[in-house]
Amino acid sequence: MEQWVEKLFTEDVLKEAAARYGANATNAKKLGDFENYVYEVERNGTPYILRLTHSSHRSKQEVEGELKWINFLHGHDVHVSLVHTSKNDELVEVLPVEDSFFFVCLFDKAPGTSVKMNSPEFGPELFEKWGAITAKMHLATEHYQDSETERLQWDEDDLIELENFIDANEDEAIIIGNRQLVANIQQLPQTKETFGLIHSDIHMGNFFYYEGDIHVFDFDDAMYFYFISDIAIPLYYSTWWKYREETLEKRSAFGTEFLTHFLKGYVSVRPMTLEWLERLPLFLKLRDYTLYGVFHKKMDLSNGHEQENKRVAGIRERLIKDEPIVNLNYQEIWKQLNI
Repeated sequence: MEQWVEKLFTEDVLKEAAARYGANATNAKKLGDFENYVYEVERNGTPYILRLTHSSHRSKQEVEGELKWINFLHGHDVHVSLVHTSKNDELVEVLPVEDSFFFVCLFDKAPGTSVKMNSPEFGPELFEKWGAITAKMHLATEHYQDSETERLQWDEDDLIELENFIDANEDEAIIIGNRQLVANIQQLPQTKETFGLIHSDIHMGNFFYYEGDIHVFDFDDAMYFYFISDIAIPLYYSTWWKYREETLEKRSAFGTEFLTHFLKGYVSVRPMTLEWLERLPLFLKLRDYTLYGVFHKKMDLSNGHEQENKRVAGIRERLIKDEPIVNLNYQEIWKQLNI
């Protein structure tokens, strides 16, 4: 979280936020503070997830759009965390703080636990279920009446303009490469089967595994974008977290295994085409650019931890060399799906 926002967030703000939903924050457990403040709180002995979003990050309308979509998915039998209304019957409560606001909402706590890279569950069965729930979200969203849902189009996100966050001289080649990639993606066709509201960040940190089912949460990055991006993101982060210091060959071997099983789950629920699968590298590359921007936007890298700086340097090196996170044979993977 930006330092100036941290100064606005106090224990009184947290307690008032919880009180708006009849919850108790006395023993609140902090779960995250990167983009939003996220806490586990209690209401009538039951744990819930309380989230506070600063107005510099999202508008009230954007938050409401996210929450309405989540409840739509919940109503269509997708395992997501139901959003509750406040004592004032509002999905989003507004807390004024100085000359800004915190937007507050309350979710069910997802059942289960996270899956770690070294967990026995991290394997083909999980990958297929990961693909299946992603497809289920996309299939439901094809029929979502989103006229009242205000979320950004992908190319309206501030991280599209990398020059706002990175050195225009030192990283000129990266800025130029990002602009060209964005322009290329903007030319892709948009239909209800290929483009819509997506989660945009379905990595392992954003779901729990419970009794053989995946329960997805953290829709803060939801945006209007191509559905294929929701396939690129799990592949990207699973590879990056586990094998980022390995060779391209080793990353690609894992990527092949992951994507093959993920797609088996996906196409068991919703069809896709080889034409779109072969566009996946565009979206993997875009995540490289976006993540590079995120690190510069959110962190003081001049005073950062050695490990953080190493991660950023690794992304930068690949961008400069034009080396992908994985280099896959998409036609061979397609053949494995037996479509």
